[in-house]
Amino acid sequence: MKDNIPTKPLPLMVTVYRKIFPDVNKELDAWKQMAKEIPDQELRTQALASIESKTFHCEGGGIYALLANEKRPAAIQFIVAYQTISDYLDNLCDRSTSLDPQDFEWLHQSMLDALSPGEEVKNYYAYREEQNDGGYLPELVRTCQNILGKIENYNELRPYLIHLASLYRDLQVHKHVKKEERISRLTNWFDLHQDQCPDLTWYEFSACTGSTLGVFCLVSYGLSGKSSTELADIIFSGYFPYLQGLHIMLDYYIDQKEDENEGDLNFCSFYSNEQELENRFMYIFNQTGEHLHSIPNKAFHQMVQKGLVGLYLADKKVEHLKNGSRFVKNFLGVAGSKAKFFYVNTKLYHKIKPALLRR
Repeated sequence: MKDNIPTKPLPLMVTVYRKIFPDVNKELDAWKQMAKEIPDQELRTQALASIESKTFHCEGGGIYALLANEKRPAAIQFIVAYQTISDYLDNLCDRSTSLDPQDFEWLHQSMLDALSPGEEVKNYYAYREEQNDGGYLPELVRTCQNILGKIENYNELRPYLIHLASLYRDLQVHKHVKKEERISRLTNWFDLHQDQCPDLTWYEFSACTGSTLGVFCLVSYGLSGKSSTELADIIFSGYFPYLQGLHIMLDYYIDQKEDENEGDLNFCSFYSNEQELENRFMYIFNQTGEHLHSIPNKAFHQMVQKGLVGLYLADKKVEHLKNGSRFVKNFLGVAGSKAKFFYVNTKLYHKIKPALLRR
C-alpha cells in the first residue's frame, strides 16, 4: 500500500486544515464535555483550563496522524487522549496544591499505563487531597490502551515508548517540587544520562525529555502496520534528543514572561545572555536536521522540524519578549523558506480560527 503522506508545505497545510484540525477539535470537545462533569472543583478547573489554553498542542500533535494512513482517525483519537493527559497533569503540577514528588510521580504513572494495554488503571490521585475526577483520567488512559491494543507487534514499539514516557515523568517530578530542590534534582538526574547527550547542558537535556512527539510518531507508524524494532530505533534516534529538544525549547522560549510571572522554571533563563540562547537554538535546530537523514518519509519529518519553528515563533507571546522580533528574524533566516511559510500560515490561522469555530 502506497503512503499518502504530504511532502510539501502547501498540501500538508491544506490536509491539516481540512482533515486534521476539525477531527482534533471534535475529539477535544468530547473530552471537554466529560471534564465539565468532574465532581472535584479543583480537578475540574485544571482539566478545563488545560484544554482551553493548550488546544494547539493537540492540533500540532495531530499532524502525526497522517503517518497512520487509513488508520488516521484512531491515531487522532490516541494523540488527543495522550496529549490531554499530559496537559492536564502539567496543569495539576504547575498549579498544584501539593509539592510532593510522590504525588507527581504517581499522577504521571497514568502516562506509562496509557502505553501498556491491559494494565489496570489505578487511583492516580492517591497522594493528593483532590480525589474525585468522575473517571476522567482513567477514561483517558483506557482510550489510549484500547487503540494501542490494536497494533500488531506492539511489543516491538513498547520499550521505546516506555523509555520516552519514563523520561517525561522524571522531568515532571523534578521540575515541580519545591523551588529550592528543582535545579539540584535536575542536575543530578542529568548526570545519569549525560553520556547519551554529551553536547547538551542539563537544561537542554531536560527540555528534550519534555516532548510527546516521539510517542506520537511511533504510535502513528505502528497503526499504519509498521511495527519493528529496527523502525522504532531509527525513529527514536531521529527524535531524541534533538527534535524533541527543539520542540520544547521553543515552547519555553515563548513562555518566558508567563513563567516568570508564575514563578515556574523556564530552561531559557539559564543561558548567560541572549546571544548564547540564540546560538544554542540554532545548534539544536541544525542537529535535528542531521539526525533526520535516515528516517522514513524524511521530507515529512523535515517539515515538522521547520513547522515547529514557524508555529511557535508565530505565537502572540513572542511580541512581548525582549528582542523577540530580532530572534524571530534571525531564526527564520536560518530555518529557511519552509519555516517562513509555516510562520505566515500560522499567523493567518490565528486570525481566522475564531470565524472557523463559529461555523
